[in-house]
Amino acid sequence: MIELIEKTMLAGIGAISLTQKKAEDLISDLRSQFNLSEEKGRELFDKLQQTARDNQEKLQEVAQNEVVAACERLGLVTRDEFDKVRKKVQLLEKQLKEAGK
Repeated sequence: MIELIEKTMLAGIGAISLTQKKAEDLISDLRSQFNLSEEKGRELFDKLQQTARDNQEKLQEVAQNEVVAACERLGLVTRDEFDKVRKKVQLLEKQLKEAGK
């Protein structure tokens, strides 16, 4: 029965991160409705927190990948590419200045 509750809750949460207070309130409600022990309630709470963290990390990774892909589609240069070009321009300017002396 506990596994069914866990699976239902985890499926319902999806990518939504719960605040600690909301999660604690939810666990408290579940404990009273399903007569969960303090230990089982804490285990469920810990699993919900870990799932929320995992989902947040996955969402951040997906967002970063999308930004990189969008920049590539737009032809934008990366910071490293820009820095290399800037150094090359500075070197060329220095060489031109020395050649003109």
